Amino acid sequence: MVKKCMGDPSLIVQTKNVGIKENLSCEETPVQILDRQVRKLRTKEDASVKVLWRNQLVEKATWEAEEDMKMRYPHLFESGENAVEGNNFVLSTP
Repeated sequence: MVKKCMGDPSLIVQTKNVGIKENLSCEETPVQILDRQVRKLRTKEDASVKVLWRNQLVEKATWEAEEDMKMRYPHLFESGENAVEGNNFVLSTP
């Protein structure tokens, strides 16, 4: 059986106003290029790279267009850790 309960206003805890943004989304940033592949179509070649995103497992890596990734994230394609040798990327362990 449910009984009515009278609340005690002295037991209410006052909270501070917490600012929440209207846009609750977060942007994923790429960490490393894992692989590269070129698909040969009838009239052109389509280059794709496999991208490892921050806070994701390797199994969740996605294939993205190489041109788009070069424009948005050129630091991933600079010489050094992710240097291109032939058609494969050289992977380094952190």
